[in-house]
Amino acid sequence: MSIKQQSPIATSAALAPSLFQQVGMAGSAAVITVSFIHPIDVVKIEGNRPSTDAIAARDESTTCHTNAKTRIQISPEYAALGMGGTVKRVVGSEGVLAMWKGVNAAWLREASYTSLRLGLYEPCKIAFGCTTPENTTFLKKFAAGSAAGALGSIAGNPFDVLKTKMMTAEGRSAPSILGTAKDLMKHQGIGGFYRGIDSNVMRAMVLNGTKMACYDQTKGFIVQYTGLAKSSLVTQFIAATAAGFFMTCTVSPFDMVRTRLMNQPSDAKLYSNAGDCFVKIIKNEGPLTLWRGFIPIWSRFAPTTTIQLVIFEQLRGLMGMKAM
Repeated sequence: MSIKQQSPIATSAALAPSLFQQVGMAGSAAVITVSFIHPIDVVKIEGNRPSTDAIAARDESTTCHTNAKTRIQISPEYAALGMGGTVKRVVGSEGVLAMWKGVNAAWLREASYTSLRLGLYEPCKIAFGCTTPENTTFLKKFAAGSAAGALGSIAGNPFDVLKTKMMTAEGRSAPSILGTAKDLMKHQGIGGFYRGIDSNVMRAMVLNGTKMACYDQTKGFIVQYTGLAKSSLVTQFIAATAAGFFMTCTVSPFDMVRTRLMNQPSDAKLYSNAGDCFVKIIKNEGPLTLWRGFIPIWSRFAPTTTIQLVIFEQLRGLMGMKAM
């Protein structure tokens, strides 16, 4: 009587991955993705660098005396340049490597923030009662994604602050993450690492809720109307692209508020909280300002979401998990 041996792949596929494995797969997908997408994020953040005239005008109207390195207000000058013009200016004045400023902080952010918001989505779905197709509604998916996003945001906020400060630093020599952290600790204390935490958590909840719910829901529609499998790369690509667009629509205002709160100077508190920032932007600059930079944000979200989710799905498959 012969004994049939199982292949290592079959054995691995039979084992359900742990929560640690799910979070690890999500973190791996996020770190790989951000390494390619980081320059787009730098271009978006560079839009926060005000011109000398803008700073002078702001100082006259608010009596807040800040220096030229403060990235507080969205600059009409950079907005007018567009993505191409901004890239040309940054590379011309600071060198090609400036496009990867803060990438080490971005890796740490993704390893903490994104690993949790992706890896915890399915456990959160179960916690919200998504155990069968009949009781798995879009609102429950959104709630699960929002909860995972909030948890990830709390863990990743310090690295988000460091990444933003490193990307907006002037000069050809990229600042070190340790030096940036020491300077932040010296001037602002531990609270400096959690600057903008309220807007960051709100942003993460809206972002991850939109991203995961739209991705999950779109995949269901594609499978239903085309017959493609959930594990198909075509299905995953289309669903991720759709999720990236809807994410941009809902997240852009929170992204604007978060960036401004995080980059407030230590000696001039322009906004007391996220709500105050929203009100002042709408009152002083108009509501459409909240969506300024939509194209750069979308150009980042679209490839990020697609690459990130496709890699995550492929890693899930290698670990024996079903497609989301």
